[in-house]
Amino acid sequence: MAATIIDGKAFAATVREKVAGHVARLKEENGITPGLAVVLVGEDPASQVYVRSKGKQTVEVGMNSYEHKMDADTSEEDLLAVIDQLNNDASVHGILVQLPLPGHLNEDLIINSISPEKDVDGFHISNVGLLGTGQKSMVPCTPLGCLMMLRDHHGSLSGLNAVVIGRSNIVGKPMAQLLLGDSCTVTIAHSRTKDLPDVVRGADIVVAAVGRPEMVPGDWIREGATVIDVGINRIDAPEKGEGKTRLVGDVHYESAAAVAGAITPVPGGVGPMTIACLLANTVTACCRANGLAEPEGLTA
Repeated sequence: MAATIIDGKAFAATVREKVAGHVARLKEENGITPGLAVVLVGEDPASQVYVRSKGKQTVEVGMNSYEHKMDADTSEEDLLAVIDQLNNDASVHGILVQLPLPGHLNEDLIINSISPEKDVDGFHISNVGLLGTGQKSMVPCTPLGCLMMLRDHHGSLSGLNAVVIGRSNIVGKPMAQLLLGDSCTVTIAHSRTKDLPDVVRGADIVVAAVGRPEMVPGDWIREGATVIDVGINRIDAPEKGEGKTRLVGDVHYESAAAVAGAITPVPGGVGPMTIACLLANTVTACCRANGLAEPEGLTA
């Protein structure tokens, strides 16, 4: 039996619809428009594409979008001054500093200068600690998107065995915390895990976030398991012509889809959920800042 395809593009569209509905109600009932500020330092092409997409989708759901583009040689002092200004701007409810930053800037220092309440990426050390101790926090967007899709597919996650492959601060660790919060039994696996294939075969849920193209083959997947592939890797595709490439995940899709119960494709799986959850986090931050009830279905 072929796996159910978890369509992240379609699911992200439903999340954005919910966000737009909450934004409309905030405007109508409270006279408040959520605002998202994105800070881009330098000319990294991929970052420029992401920032444009974020700005476009922010406006489409009815929120205010503020973009601050700074030169690649911007000093730490100048960048911190912009963040301080945004921290103190009541019209800005979410602040995102696009990563990676130029090498002369201390990413930890910059991220931790953002007000935790406006840290819609969920990377501030205070939010990391709150999430790790099961308290209310801003949740990193990619893991939040994965959790939403898993809840939608399974309903309750309670009691399921979950293996997260990857231990990054951006995806692996917060993903494990979210799954624990939904009462999964969680294993964090990585490149040095002994008998990694056997560890993965014991999972009802596999979240692959290692950044290695097609590292996880289908024979690692237990029959009927749910596979969430966070990886986005570009590899050579000579079959498409000289110099051509294609996107693949951390899971070998064809072999995994033959045994899994459900699987996210790459592209079109987890990727579209990240910006959708950024918008959701901004609405959540706006509601919290104004003492209003949080939007249902958009938070962990």
